[in-house]
Amino acid sequence: MQEAFVYDAVRTPFGKVGGALAGHRPDDLAAHVVSTLVSRVPQLDPTTIDEVTFGNANGAGEENRNVARMATLLAGLPLSVPGSTVNRLCGSSLDAAMMASRQVAVGDADLVLVGGVESMSRAPWVLPKTERAFPMGDLKAANTTLGWRLVNPKMDADWTVSLGEATERLVEKHQISRARQDEFAARSHQLAAKAWDEGRYDDLVTTVAPVGKRGVLLERDETIRPESTAETLSGLRTVFRTGDDATVTAGNASPMNDGASAAWIGSEKAAELLGKAPLARIVSRGAHANEPQYFGEAPVEAANQAIARAGLTWADIDAVELNEAFAAQSLACLDQWGFGRDLDPEIVNAWGGAIAIGHPLGASGLRVLGTLAARLRATGGRYGVASLCIGVGQGLAVVIENTNTGAH
Repeated sequence: MQEAFVYDAVRTPFGKVGGALAGHRPDDLAAHVVSTLVSRVPQLDPTTIDEVTFGNANGAGEENRNVARMATLLAGLPLSVPGSTVNRLCGSSLDAAMMASRQVAVGDADLVLVGGVESMSRAPWVLPKTERAFPMGDLKAANTTLGWRLVNPKMDADWTVSLGEATERLVEKHQISRARQDEFAARSHQLAAKAWDEGRYDDLVTTVAPVGKRGVLLERDETIRPESTAETLSGLRTVFRTGDDATVTAGNASPMNDGASAAWIGSEKAAELLGKAPLARIVSRGAHANEPQYFGEAPVEAANQAIARAGLTWADIDAVELNEAFAAQSLACLDQWGFGRDLDPEIVNAWGGAIAIGHPLGASGLRVLGTLAARLRATGGRYGVASLCIGVGQGLAVVIENTNTGAH
């Protein structure tokens, strides 16, 4: 079995829904990160790319079903380079990296370009096909931006609650206060702003030029609010419930966003193809599923599984990147991992998280993986965990090892 490595990662800044990236088609955003990643390795012969795999949670609109193939064509890669798109909702691009690492491990590939993209601004409204050509009743369009649509009536009603309501149920299950959620959210904004100011994202993010007369240049993530505090966030109204038991607000949840991300996954031979040394070794992977209404805590067992498969314990982990779908969801996972006890809070999302940076569904997995590799390189830490919760009750996790510590 071959070892699989992360060689480089890049993403667009994440734009707010209806914001600076709203004028960009998702296939163009995907092509942009593909082109950027390839341009950073001028030695590469693009015909040696074995596969392009992209994550995408929508696929119903301008992604044209297989956005990976669309991106390779738009980016001008050789027509001989194949492309496939995977959909595991919020975990899609991390899933793409996991799939690529398995291809490398069994010898089916030496170099795979993986990515993820989502335009939540441009996700279409869809109409179901009717049984009759011209039905007499009204037709209802479904919004494909986020969450359930065209639900099968056979589904258990508890499974199909909104993501926000599911998070409120997680709050009840784990007794997570509104104050803790707001504190965690404020921390995300403050750390993300600090990381940008310190130049932590300079090599991880590629600027997106404006498109059309109303477009603007986007150089930084658009939803970071450095002035956020627990006190200011506490004044926001709740969104999914009303009353004394309501806790989830727009301020302690991730926003809706547009963006794309990409990375190289390859074998040891890929170092020669790319002309650069790897950033990190992919040590192990984990996937877990649970009740759909408790989707938010699925990363707990996914990460535990990945760490156990690596022959490690949480005490060995030097950095954690957990996608912050909601503050309460993140805290439910972190508490079960020993947040503040066995797990040092300082190693969790130290450069901010999705509450501040944003969560363009299909792109988020590689954001957390790329950020994790960069953080380990910056701090000299050895092992890190990247993990995401996924709607409908799933979680993914990957353990990576810094290849620059001299340990491997």
